[in-house]
Amino acid sequence: MSTSVLKFDNVSLSFDGVEKVLDSVSLEMNAGDTLIILGAAGTGKTVMVKIALGLLKSTSGRITLFGQDVTHFTEPQWLTIRPRIGMLFQEGGLFDSLTIEENVAYPLVNRTKMTAEQAKPKVEEALKFVELGHTLDKFPSELSGGMRRRVGIARAAVSDPDLLLYDSPTAGLDPITANRIMALIIQEREIRNATSAIISHRFQDGHMMANFRYNPESKQLERMPEDSPLRQRTRFLVMHDGRIVFEGNERELDASRDPYVSKFSMHRSIH
Repeated sequence: MSTSVLKFDNVSLSFDGVEKVLDSVSLEMNAGDTLIILGAAGTGKTVMVKIALGLLKSTSGRITLFGQDVTHFTEPQWLTIRPRIGMLFQEGGLFDSLTIEENVAYPLVNRTKMTAEQAKPKVEEALKFVELGHTLDKFPSELSGGMRRRVGIARAAVSDPDLLLYDSPTAGLDPITANRIMALIIQEREIRNATSAIISHRFQDGHMMANFRYNPESKQLERMPEDSPLRQRTRFLVMHDGRIVFEGNERELDASRDPYVSKFSMHRSIH
């Protein structure tokens, strides 16, 4: 039986009681699912993630995390459940005044009451995973954009969360660096069996998640078999004007004749 990780039931959010940023959004992610959330800027993708983290409160609807109704959670209650969620913010979201070690240790030191010394082995392991073990004493300004994004992945995963949320992990990166970032996210998914939601404007990001897996023996990505459970548990969701206008697998996305939805499909992306 599948275990529900995140569920939205008719969730809406309005600002000043007028502008609807989210409009009756319903979705569910079970353990091991991968959800690719596509859409143009301003369609409500990041707002959904902020609601899932408790950083924004919905105007109406119901939000469930790990089987708990968190719709009306207070901030102290959110502090008990956020450690189970890892978040990669846009552009990496690192603290400029902290070293890379301090940045990655932040969720452990501030959410689990670990000391910096106790957190250090996990921090070193997380940075080694993203091939940045040599950057502990550096500051974010000393790293490239792609490296900062990899540090963000390390920070998101350092506490072994049950749910990983990635907000535009490849935005502003060149194609080679973007593919490297997605390869790390795929590796993270398979090694930790993580439930993952990825916000993106690039169909290529979703295509990689839906078609490739990490082989720990060869330490390389390889194409999934057609009947792979991972492929079956990967869904695409397209947002437009705060609403979900498509949800389905990659083939269904590519077959859509909706002019807006087809902007994010394979047959449009390769031309």
